[in-house]
Amino acid sequence: MIRGVATSIDVTGPAPLETAPAPLDMRPRVGLSLFWRTFFLLSLLLIGSIVAWLQTFRALEFEPRAVQTAQQIASLVNLSRAALVHSDSIARVSLIKTLADQEGVRIVPREPGDRHATFTAGELDTRVMDELVTRLGPGTVMAASVNGEEGLWVGFKIDADQYWMLLDRSRLTRVGGRTWLIWLITAAGLSLAGAALIARLINRPLKQLSFAASRVRDGDFDASRLDEKAVTSEIREVNIGFNRMAQQLAKIEQDRAVMLAGISHDLRTPLARLRLETEMSVADSDAREHMAADIDQLDAIIDKFLDYARPDHAELKPVLLNDVIEACLYAVQDHGDMRINLDVSKGLVVLADEVELARVVSNLLENARRYGKTPETGIAVVDIAAKSRNEWVLLKVRDHGMGVAPEALPNLIKPFFRGDAARTAATGAGLGLAIVDKTVQRMGGIFALANTTSGGLAAHIKLQKPKASPPQPPEPEHKAEAAH
Repeated sequence: MIRGVATSIDVTGPAPLETAPAPLDMRPRVGLSLFWRTFFLLSLLLIGSIVAWLQTFRALEFEPRAVQTAQQIASLVNLSRAALVHSDSIARVSLIKTLADQEGVRIVPREPGDRHATFTAGELDTRVMDELVTRLGPGTVMAASVNGEEGLWVGFKIDADQYWMLLDRSRLTRVGGRTWLIWLITAAGLSLAGAALIARLINRPLKQLSFAASRVRDGDFDASRLDEKAVTSEIREVNIGFNRMAQQLAKIEQDRAVMLAGISHDLRTPLARLRLETEMSVADSDAREHMAADIDQLDAIIDKFLDYARPDHAELKPVLLNDVIEACLYAVQDHGDMRINLDVSKGLVVLADEVELARVVSNLLENARRYGKTPETGIAVVDIAAKSRNEWVLLKVRDHGMGVAPEALPNLIKPFFRGDAARTAATGAGLGLAIVDKTVQRMGGIFALANTTSGGLAAHIKLQKPKASPPQPPEPEHKAEAAH
């Protein structure tokens, strides 16, 4: 019989529904997908190659370039110095003017009060300066500006006199700077884009295979067909093999459905005749009742087989959980060996198939009535609770029986598995919990079993909430009046 709505399920027993055991919160381990792992590995390889190539290029190009620049500047300084040394005063003035007009080289005396600014830090500048000092001797100075005038200034000596030579800055080209940075960013961007494209091309067949495998798992064999004309021979062979496997599984599933339908028809006809013969031919009332009970049990076992073999698809729609539970409780309210405590929040809506969900709740109640009776009273006390959590609704059906050995818990949802003798006093096919697990998965939920701390077995079901529909615009007033 059904007692009134309880204020709590079990004060001294298991934890509230919000702290359900870990199986309801089973989530895949967070990690990189195959695409991102391939992308990162290719990116590291390409970036490492760019850096190695850059260092090689700098090593092969930097030293010769610095030496060549220093040689050109040193040769120009030495030639100018030699020409000035071996020319008279009149010819020296004409030579300086000719160098300034034709070669863009200006030579001026170096005064003690000249203010000059050195070049900013740069590898080529330092290397060129060291090479110039080696070739022109101590006292050689390179400056970026003298007395506020910018250019490539080289200070040198002619005997005891000091001079400045002003050259065009284009003769000194630095390695690095913004050009190298732009080149590196462009090369790295192109490399990463290429790595993403390659990773996508590599992982696309695996993604398609993963999707097809998920469709086969859900029983949708038609949507799981892969391309058998792929360019890559290995992928083509895998796709052909997978398609043949899916076809065989579809044929096996179809044959199983036909076979079980035939079993249902072939067995129920003689069972009906046996029931009729029993009612008409057996005089002993006790024997007649036992024989009728055996026939009912055989008929129920056939129903279990058919439920388990049901196709793996369900029509999901918003279902009011309270209505489904109340309908299931109405069917068992006359059982004197069962007492139910109900604690279900009002207005809970789940995304499910109403008929399938009712079958799940009924199977759990029947399982608790058969195997979860309290040893002292022989009555199955069943607690039913449901609460909302984020995007899920958590449903808990718990009995106060002997529980199950921990090592046997994972096997309870396997077809035809029976628990220990303490929970299997009644007869059955061993398919009830397997049907529940299969049906819940079909509806996109999670099913888990766990022993409670105070004794008994608890079934935890996690069902999705329907997605909120966008608000509808208000109905125009003239249409509302017309409806009235």
